[in-house]
Amino acid sequence: MTLYGEKSPPADDRPTVQVTAVTWPDDGPGPVTAPAPGEQGGGSRRPRRVRILLAAGVTGGVLAAVAGAGAWAYAGDVPRGTSVLGTELGGRSRADADRELRAELDRRAATLARPLKVSVDGRTAEINPADVGLAVDVPATVAAAAAADAHPVSRLVGSRTVDPVVTVDVGRLDEALRKVLGTQAQGMTMPAITYQGTTPKVVRPKPGLALDPQRSAEVVRAGWLAGTPVTVPLVESHPATTPEELDRLVAELARPAVAAPVTLRTDKGSVKVPPAAIAKSLRFTADKTGKLSPSVDVKRLRAALGDDLAAIEVPAKDAAMTISGGRPTVTEGRPGQQLDTATLSRDLLAVLPKPDGREVTGELKPTQPELTAEKLAGLGIKEQVSTFTTRFTGGMASSRSQNIATIAKEVDGTIVLPGKTFSLNGHTGERGYAQGYRDAPVILDGKLVPGVGGGTSQFTTTLFNATYYAGLEDVEHKPHSYWFDRYPAVIESTIFWPSLDFKFRNNTEHGVLIDTSYTSSTITVSIWSTKIYDSVKTEYGPRRNITTPKLIHLEPGPSCIATNGINGFTQDAFRVIKKGGVVVKREKFTWRYDAEPRYVCGPKPS
Repeated sequence: MTLYGEKSPPADDRPTVQVTAVTWPDDGPGPVTAPAPGEQGGGSRRPRRVRILLAAGVTGGVLAAVAGAGAWAYAGDVPRGTSVLGTELGGRSRADADRELRAELDRRAATLARPLKVSVDGRTAEINPADVGLAVDVPATVAAAAAADAHPVSRLVGSRTVDPVVTVDVGRLDEALRKVLGTQAQGMTMPAITYQGTTPKVVRPKPGLALDPQRSAEVVRAGWLAGTPVTVPLVESHPATTPEELDRLVAELARPAVAAPVTLRTDKGSVKVPPAAIAKSLRFTADKTGKLSPSVDVKRLRAALGDDLAAIEVPAKDAAMTISGGRPTVTEGRPGQQLDTATLSRDLLAVLPKPDGREVTGELKPTQPELTAEKLAGLGIKEQVSTFTTRFTGGMASSRSQNIATIAKEVDGTIVLPGKTFSLNGHTGERGYAQGYRDAPVILDGKLVPGVGGGTSQFTTTLFNATYYAGLEDVEHKPHSYWFDRYPAVIESTIFWPSLDFKFRNNTEHGVLIDTSYTSSTITVSIWSTKIYDSVKTEYGPRRNITTPKLIHLEPGPSCIATNGINGFTQDAFRVIKKGGVVVKREKFTWRYDAEPRYVCGPKPS
């Protein structure tokens, strides 16, 4: 209480100071307040500012403290208050944050390595995280933590959690989940247009339920870190070509395409392309999304037209090599002329929907032989590497002998380039009456019966032995069911179109020439190339598991072929290859022969 008339207090002897207001940066809107007297409006949200009164003379010290707090807040690459997997990484350099996060992952290693339980369409299984590449990408996670948005004030008092970056091999995960799903997934029914004769047949598209690899990866990443079972969703997928678009393709292309022939004109004449040939070459192909696209397969068209194209096309001829006077001689090939398949396919597709004006112009382009004389001369085919001969009876009047000669002529002069595989079935194609083969005894269902192409197995055995003793790689062969003494045991091969083949690979750096010759009683195959081995020989193990033939009576007639019977046995044969005076390869071949029954054409004696 102030008393009037009393003496005033003595003056303050402290220096006078200037008071200054310092305002922190705006930290967002303040609370809703009632307006102060004299203010307008009510309930407005006003910015909240922190005002600190600093006195001159102490201002510098306070500001220094504030600056120090700012420096503390911004120390390190990762904003303070930032954590990953419960581990504080804030205020650390990237290198320190990397080490700290790796230490935390090491502590969790056993948990993270546990099999993850997954459920797909009601079927459950466990997946090993390592098998599908589940892992935390530490550098990427630290980078995400360093990039975390943090306001200056939030750096002082706030906190934030950054999710780790998880990697997974999407392809391997999808493969694992498909195994869990099994055959329960309902795949899309892809649209299709094919021809039965010249009538279009369609398969209508239908949606399916299937795994979506990216969606699967998302839920598996989350479930792995949480350590909880994961339910992987199936997603409905629809083919890109709709039923309406399929109907339009049939109406506007598939049906009109085979309604009339197309005339193909060239400088060398014209060819009619009939509807049947169009139907065989017009293809409607669906990609993996179910989008159906039409195209003309000129290779199929050429096959469908057959000899009709011979009048306008001239195929290129490869250079050839023959053995003359004991030495290989090269004959130059020749270029040819063939239709430009790219433009023909495009132009045909353009006219097929039209009811008239169905005419295209084909461009004949020069084609070069695949194997030129220069290339052939540089393949190193210079000497005979191996030769093998087998004998047959009956002379050249025999159908079996004729078949041997026919296949020998087809294979004679064949060049096998380095690294390439020769297939006897692939080279000759079907060996039927149309190709000049005759009926002769073949083994069918364990007995000899007349069949087209009998005898070609003898040529196959001869060719197999020639490649065997040349040291070439055996790819596919199968010995006979019974052993015939005209063949070496184990080292022999049968053939049957199209199920049994003989294949070898030219596993050398040089070309290989197959040279064949025959007489009225022998067939010989020689391999010409560059000799790379000192010797190739066969060492036999003893015969074992000997079985004797059974006596079987057959109904007499033209299909019955009597035999004397042959013992069955098992035997090993070793191909021993020497180079530089030492054995460089020793390969084991093993075969078990059945005992060939003794077939008698006639009933059992009473």
